[in-house]
Amino acid sequence: MGSKTITVYYSHHGPIVRAQDGRWVAVRLMNEPLKALTQSYARTKARDYAAFYQAMELRTNSSNNTVYADADGNIAYFHGNFIPVRDPRFNWKQPVDGSDTATEWKGLHTVAQTITLFNPKNGWIQNTNNWPYSAAGANSPRQQDYPAYMSVYGENARGLHAVKVFQNKTGFTLDSLIAASYDSELTAFEALLPPLFAAYDALPEGDAQKLALADKVALLRAWDWRYALTSTATSLAVFWGQELAELAGKQAREQGVPVVDFLATEEVTAAQRLAALATAADKLQRDFGNWQTPWGEINRFQRLTGDVVQPFDDARASLPVPYASGNWGALAAYGQSSKSTTRRIYGERGNSFVAAVEFGPRVRAKSILAGGQSGDPTSPHFKDQAAMYARGEFKEVLFYPEDVSRHLERRYRPGE
Repeated sequence: MGSKTITVYYSHHGPIVRAQDGRWVAVRLMNEPLKALTQSYARTKARDYAAFYQAMELRTNSSNNTVYADADGNIAYFHGNFIPVRDPRFNWKQPVDGSDTATEWKGLHTVAQTITLFNPKNGWIQNTNNWPYSAAGANSPRQQDYPAYMSVYGENARGLHAVKVFQNKTGFTLDSLIAASYDSELTAFEALLPPLFAAYDALPEGDAQKLALADKVALLRAWDWRYALTSTATSLAVFWGQELAELAGKQAREQGVPVVDFLATEEVTAAQRLAALATAADKLQRDFGNWQTPWGEINRFQRLTGDVVQPFDDARASLPVPYASGNWGALAAYGQSSKSTTRRIYGERGNSFVAAVEFGPRVRAKSILAGGQSGDPTSPHFKDQAAMYARGEFKEVLFYPEDVSRHLERRYRPGE
């Protein structure tokens, strides 16, 4: 046995977590575990919007946004839930002076004071973990009606894509909703590629760099911004975007601007855009033997063990996946967040569980899970959904007891 004594410091704001510019930084968080548990349970038992709204009034839901739908045809959106009242003069994205009484919390906003939507006229709500001001297209909340601290993240390419897909559309079925949600456009490149083309066109005729990049630029000019297993332009565009983010990412973070948004600005130089394209093509050539490598050869799904952190291995079996990172606007988001030690990209973030639900007197739903339900590599259900996931093929949800009974593999009672 052994022991270790650790000295901790705290203030009335909360625990001291670090130092910045010679001053201690404390973090103040929601600390209402019983109310949070009560709210989580109450939401699952709500039978209608009134009961769900009453659960939200506990104001301990820590999700950044929540979408609601019911059999009565109601849809709703809640942006946050536990939102302290604060002085809007301060920049709440950064630490504030805790010794200034003006920075104290002044209670919590009621749900009615927060950014919400209920049955917008357009008939749909989208949520891509971005800002709420495009959640219902033209019928979204207005940014000027709320303090800045209520929504600290801006619009993203995935949100823009969702609005483009769902606006002016009605009469969805489960299958047509799934198809729309798997629309293959990578919306971010609509803004990112024109500055690259302009930089290339500005090079003098006969320039060595212009000659070297001619076929790469021609491939991207002809691209429709859509991913596909066979698309070589997707591979080049994604590798170019990643290289450009490496070049300009630090500057974007210093300015507090999302990296993908920053890449479309004039602060990224023409030389950086062209250099990133050359580097991307060279990397594809080096790693895959051809800078025109189909996306499906690069973007893969692999599940080898039950570990949370997978030991990816290019020499082991994997499945091709057509989707791409949500950073580029993919609705069916799929990407790798850890530092890669392989040539190929193996998905570990994005759409892990997806469901399409039809509410009514009888609920009907379809879903798909990345890999499978079991974490045991010896189980037949360890990766029995992997190929379906890669194809965007959903299975029927067995929601009612009689549905489950018709598909039982075995029945047991705990303890017997």
